[in-house]
Amino acid sequence: MADVGQPLIGPDTKIKVSTTLDKSVGKKHLTDGDPGTCWTSQQGTPQFIQLQFPAPVIPKQLSITFQGGFVGTKCALEVLPQGPTQQWQPYMHVFPEDVNRQQTFELTLTDAGSTNILGLKLVFEESSDFFGRITVYDLQLQGIVIERKEE
Repeated sequence: MADVGQPLIGPDTKIKVSTTLDKSVGKKHLTDGDPGTCWTSQQGTPQFIQLQFPAPVIPKQLSITFQGGFVGTKCALEVLPQGPTQQWQPYMHVFPEDVNRQQTFELTLTDAGSTNILGLKLVFEESSDFFGRITVYDLQLQGIVIERKEE
């Protein structure tokens, strides 16, 4: 098994979501480690989860646990590379199954310019729910943190 690095989502990671059904299913539950809590979006597509990191990273592996029936079955990953433009760029698609278990996706960077990532956005373009709702019980991202050089 390849080394996937360390957890990239920590207390200094800024998390933003497209919508939240209500306070009981808010974004804080994405990474709280409690299998009994979750984030649930309102209806409509697309929905998204956006992560902004305190330092540049190289993401290697994404793990996500959905509630079956409320799965983002087509998910576009976008990255915010470090650089002067600071614009979200398409990265890759993943296609989660409509199941109640953790699913893991290897993230392969093919573009040399996309190795210093400041943000990662998961855009759920399609949902297994007729109304487009997404429910996520756990979100983990592993990779490498690029140490900032002191000027």
